[in-house]
Amino acid sequence: MDLTTLTYLVVGASFALYIGIAFWSKAQGTGDFYVAGKHVHPVANGMATAADWMSAASFISMAGLIAFLGYDGSVYLMGWTGGYVLLALLLAPYLRKFGKYTVPEFIGERYYSQTARVVAVVCLIIISFTYVAGQMRGVGIVFSRFLGVDITTGLLVGMGIVFFYAVLGGMKGITYTQVAQYCVLIFAYTVPAVFVSLQVTGVAVPQIAFGSTVADGGAWLLVTLDRIVTDLGFPAYTSGTKSGIDVFFITLALMIGTAGLPHVVVRFFTVPRVRDARISAGYALLFIAILYTTAPGVGAIARLNLTTTMQTGPVGAPDGNLVYEERPQWFRTWEETGLLSFDDRNGDGRIQYYNDANPEFAARAAEYGWEGNELTVDRDIIVLANPEIAGLPNWVVALVAAGGIAAALSTAAGLLLVISAAISHDITKGVIAPHISEKRELLIGRISAGVAILMAGYLGYDPPGFVAQVVAFAFGIAAASLFPAILLGIFSRRVNREGAIAGMLVGLVFTVSYIVYFKFGVDAATGNDPANWLFGISPEGIGALGAMLNLAVAISVSAVTARPPEDVLELVERIRTPR
Repeated sequence: MDLTTLTYLVVGASFALYIGIAFWSKAQGTGDFYVAGKHVHPVANGMATAADWMSAASFISMAGLIAFLGYDGSVYLMGWTGGYVLLALLLAPYLRKFGKYTVPEFIGERYYSQTARVVAVVCLIIISFTYVAGQMRGVGIVFSRFLGVDITTGLLVGMGIVFFYAVLGGMKGITYTQVAQYCVLIFAYTVPAVFVSLQVTGVAVPQIAFGSTVADGGAWLLVTLDRIVTDLGFPAYTSGTKSGIDVFFITLALMIGTAGLPHVVVRFFTVPRVRDARISAGYALLFIAILYTTAPGVGAIARLNLTTTMQTGPVGAPDGNLVYEERPQWFRTWEETGLLSFDDRNGDGRIQYYNDANPEFAARAAEYGWEGNELTVDRDIIVLANPEIAGLPNWVVALVAAGGIAAALSTAAGLLLVISAAISHDITKGVIAPHISEKRELLIGRISAGVAILMAGYLGYDPPGFVAQVVAFAFGIAAASLFPAILLGIFSRRVNREGAIAGMLVGLVFTVSYIVYFKFGVDAATGNDPANWLFGISPEGIGALGAMLNLAVAISVSAVTARPPEDVLELVERIRTPR
């Protein structure tokens, strides 16, 4: 069976499963729509949380980052996994004990202010739409390559599926759909990883293969990879190029950003008891670890396969490069998507793939008659293309397609639901019309979800960067805006509404302004030059500094304004004190 037909069957079967679950778990009221009735089993909630959190950035883009950045890509592994531990220990049990529906509702009640609640909603919407842009881009990439349609058509199909089960089932439908999506995505990620690990190292376990020797040469995998990439002028795979301060701030931004992500936090509102929140956090960390410990091996092997495929002779030799007309089929099919391209700068018909930004190697390459790097590879295709590069069976390639779509759709659905809940529950019922009926609130929630899906599709059509980078921006904004307000709301009796509002606004405005300035604004052309960054901190890590500003402003303003009222202090004590 050809790849296209097989992919349609596998992806179509997964879609049928998601739609069936949506019908089975249709939301009957606002409790089902917002928090799945608060009766999700901890194991199921752990799977759903893992699927919600392991987005297209984790499935599609993270191993691609590791493949191209090497050691520098480890900040994403450390930040995202460390952040989940932080969330599980510091925030999840206390927020579940609070017992309401949304993060803005907690902030509004804890800081006894509708203004604080509205500011939290604004932060939530900015975070969620930034995050969802990366997910919809992931959907478009998978559809455009594996289903033979353009990115716009792929986005429309993905939007339609999410619309169906998010609007119909709400959190209840999304939760059980995400359980299925976790099973699909983790199977789709690990099966190809086992295949390529066996092929390259003879070891079936990717975590062990990462530290093993290559099958045909006897040298260690990472030593072999270091030698090959340095022969092409790239930095050694196992060496870091980022400054220590930038590594620290990116890791910290990702960690505390994880703990402030509203679509992840709200998952802990869906379990029956506080104890279950802790248990489900433990299960989620276990389910997440399966993918995150596999990713380094996948990234290293993918980089090795890609680089060696471009060579037909000694690495870096004048005539050692692949002849373009003899390129393999996977190269041709990815070219059609525009995510892989060849520019024959010197007209010799061979693919020169090297680091032309390295002055020493560029000088040597000029002696060969090379006029610059001719191969452009989008980082987001590495995981998806890896099975094809390795020549794996079509059913494995089709499985990867289904897994990539599951990862993107699971997170997109969770994000869209928190946007919907913010508009219907926090703004409409919480501020504008407190006495609205449950039926009308549910209708507004579903309409809001539909509008949010349309906006998400537009952002996915023209995203502001590759998937993991866009997601890193969302984590930075969450770190700078919501995380300090939640943390202080639980552990500080003194911080009041004036401090919380001022802190959230300062953190949000500072972080968003910095990202926009260096990535999309007047200094976008030099935005990747560390010499231009504040204290050497990149836009991906600036959220940690924004969080520090948020904390400093919140504590300072609270110190010179009135203490919170007694009923709020009692709320803090009730949340923090075990029963």
